[in-house]
Amino acid sequence: MAQVVVQRLRSLRSLRLQSVASTEALLGSLNEHIFENTPGRTSASLTSFFSGPQSGHWLLSRQYSSLPAQNEDTQESDLSKIRNIGISAHIDSGKTTLTERILFYTGRIHAIHEVRGKDGVGAKMDSMDLEREKGITIQSAATFCKWKDTQINIIDTPGHVDFTIEVERALRVLDGAILVLCSVGGVQSQSITVDRQMRRYDVPRLAFINKLDRAGADPFRVIKQLREKLRLNAAAVQYPIGLEESHTGVVDLIKMQASKFSGPSGETIESFEIPHDILGECQAARAELIERLAEVDDEVGELFLMEEEVPEEVMTEAIRRSTIALEFVPVFMGSAFKNKGVQSLLDGVTGYLPCPTDVKNEALDLDKDEEKMVIPCDRNGPLVALAFKLEEGKFGQLTYVRVYSGRLRKGEMITNLSTGKKIKVPRLVRMHSDELEDVQEASAGDIVAMFGVDCSSGDTFTDGIRCAMTSMSVPDPVMSLAVSPQARDQSSNFSKALNRFQKEDPTFRVSQDKESGETIISGMGELHLEIYVERMKREYKVECDVGKPRVNYRETITKKTPFDYLHKKQSGGQGQYGRVTGYIEPLPADSKEKFVFENGIIGNAIPPNYIPAVEKGFEEVTNSGSLIGHPVEGVKVVLTDGAAHAVDSSELAFKLAAMYAFRSAYPDASPTVLEPVMEVEIVVPSEFQGTVIGDINRRKGVVVSSEQEGDDVIILSHVPLNEMFGYSSSLRSFTQGKGEFQMTYLNHQMVTSDVLAELTSHYKTIKK
Repeated sequence: MAQVVVQRLRSLRSLRLQSVASTEALLGSLNEHIFENTPGRTSASLTSFFSGPQSGHWLLSRQYSSLPAQNEDTQESDLSKIRNIGISAHIDSGKTTLTERILFYTGRIHAIHEVRGKDGVGAKMDSMDLEREKGITIQSAATFCKWKDTQINIIDTPGHVDFTIEVERALRVLDGAILVLCSVGGVQSQSITVDRQMRRYDVPRLAFINKLDRAGADPFRVIKQLREKLRLNAAAVQYPIGLEESHTGVVDLIKMQASKFSGPSGETIESFEIPHDILGECQAARAELIERLAEVDDEVGELFLMEEEVPEEVMTEAIRRSTIALEFVPVFMGSAFKNKGVQSLLDGVTGYLPCPTDVKNEALDLDKDEEKMVIPCDRNGPLVALAFKLEEGKFGQLTYVRVYSGRLRKGEMITNLSTGKKIKVPRLVRMHSDELEDVQEASAGDIVAMFGVDCSSGDTFTDGIRCAMTSMSVPDPVMSLAVSPQARDQSSNFSKALNRFQKEDPTFRVSQDKESGETIISGMGELHLEIYVERMKREYKVECDVGKPRVNYRETITKKTPFDYLHKKQSGGQGQYGRVTGYIEPLPADSKEKFVFENGIIGNAIPPNYIPAVEKGFEEVTNSGSLIGHPVEGVKVVLTDGAAHAVDSSELAFKLAAMYAFRSAYPDASPTVLEPVMEVEIVVPSEFQGTVIGDINRRKGVVVSSEQEGDDVIILSHVPLNEMFGYSSSLRSFTQGKGEFQMTYLNHQMVTSDVLAELTSHYKTIKK
């Protein structure tokens, strides 16, 4: 009966009490149901429940939301039926083919198209040309499908961790992942990269050994590599029935049942007894699976030690617990191209990967200095959503959003915490590659997209609470390039591209060089900027001329120096008069401020209304130093005295006096140049350690630490950015493509005397 009551209350709530007659009719039917099914209950009871001074929609909402047992149970069951997953793999392991089969078997598409098929259609989720050339995912795609009663959101995860913020945001929306491996190639260089990436973000995963139909397929060698190369506690939950050309199906080692996939597209699954010729191997594989589980799960461990049979339900629950705890990786098998084993993998996704409530999501409390706080995945909680991806669609900006808590409804007002602005949600859609499906609302655990919302990647949306899913502080760019369109008629698209990229990635900046008038793009490294230049060419058809990479140097002073400058100009009529006296000194090394102005004048030697002009003059002159023309930072200016004229003094006069005073004192303050130093983490196989460390020393870097991790060595070093150009190709050639590195900005440090001499002489040559 409780279900009927709740159902009718829902109907009543949806009416929003717009029609008194319809409300009374529904109340009447609900009264009758309670009266008929509850002994001793009068029909007046429910009517009186809604009567009184606070009746109406407000009270109805209150009473409806106060049915906690029903709502919480329903919410838990709903959230347990959602999976947010990514599919990652080495290049050419069959990731796109596997995704195509998943979409077909879940009914999202009605025909299978191959990546390089003869029909010329191409796979639904096929990636763009640039991604195939570079071998890295740059643009995320998203789709959703339903397998049995579970909704699966699939995000095309980036295969390469670049230094852009967008990649981290795309990764953090995942709750689980599938690591696809080729049965012939096994664990390859990109597989190692992908695994490191998953470890970094604590993403639970399943492994799928693909291409069992290929000549030379050996899934057991791949499982051995998973254990040895990736140090994963992996074990097969399936056993192949035949390999290479004779591959027909798989054996489920938990249920000990064989399955064969037939029909034009492998949609018909036939279950049968395990063939006698592989029964012994299947039993041995199951025993190994139990042994591996016993190492990480107490319940299976107890049964294993007592040599008792492990029931199917216990094993299933143990695999799920251990997978979510990142202690076990179940291995599935099949051939996506030959339509075998994909349905079993989908069962594994729903059975073993976490739902949104299994994952702990942390936000930063903006009222407590970005202190970490846990956001429970609660549909009835306050709204917290993260914009993790932007895309320029046919109908305007498309913003991919992961809802962590509460509900996001079409037409409602939400707050963008980055800007503080309240915005209305005009349109809400679910994405299926490049197709859209309108929805009215999305709740905790969902991944949807919004249209027509002006925001940037990484913005957090709430309904009032002040918390952000990502830090609001964005690192300053460390490298710049001068770019210009080759043809004048491309200027419009050039501007559109730069505006879009700035919104997508807060670490990508665009500015105008005042002297040359060139457009300068700045970012976090060489590859970062190279990809954006290439994307302009592919997506906006803009061919760019690219200048030499320019490092964002800074200038600073190293000693205290006094100044006393009189600016006096008379040219008929009102002249200019302003005198400033004081000193400049370096700020402490740990100071967060880049420029500090202090008014130390006692009395009114300079009238108070001119002091802001003096400060502005000093601040503006630090935008360009005299050594190499780069901004000056780490400077404190103290004004101690000055003089003014009753007629000739003005704000402009004092501003110019301040600028000339700084320029006159600057050469005597022992100025020097600061260069950006990067923290470089290099992961290479142990045999290349000596070569890589030697190369770091040659690049004037300092090796901070070197640690062994399995067959790899992790080298942490600090290297000047100017020495890091072309490093990715150098590292590949040193390590036969097996090495990878990550580079993040550390700080600006003083250059050596020889570098200072080289930079200053180069600047003087350019100025001439």
